[in-house]
Amino acid sequence: QVQLVESGGGLVQAGGSLRLSCAASGIIFSITSMGWYRQALGKQREWVASISSGGRTGYTESVKGRFTASRDNAKNMVYLQMNSLKPEDTAVYYCAAYASPNYWGRGTQVTVSS
Repeated sequence: QVQLVESGGGLVQAGGSLRLSCAASGIIFSITSMGWYRQALGKQREWVASISSGGRTGYTESVKGRFTASRDNAKNMVYLQMNSLKPEDTAVYYCAAYASPNYWGRGTQVTVSS
């Protein structure tokens, strides 16, 4: 059974930082590309970042230079370091495993106050 469990969300002031974590189980993590998505209240879920099995990363334009995705294959963990947070980053953040089918975590709330 595949499980993705996010943690690390919370309330932070604008300009602050948070580090999200996602613990994966039930997949061959080392060969699975992973992604981070977010969904703000009343909006569609949007892609934030991806990291390939080899560590290649990609980011949506609005977070480039502020967010960094990383992974630890030995621990089956993927991370999203978020710096210089803005109120518009407020959303529920989801971890995804790009498999067949894709798998999703339940999300962790990030709230950035102005």
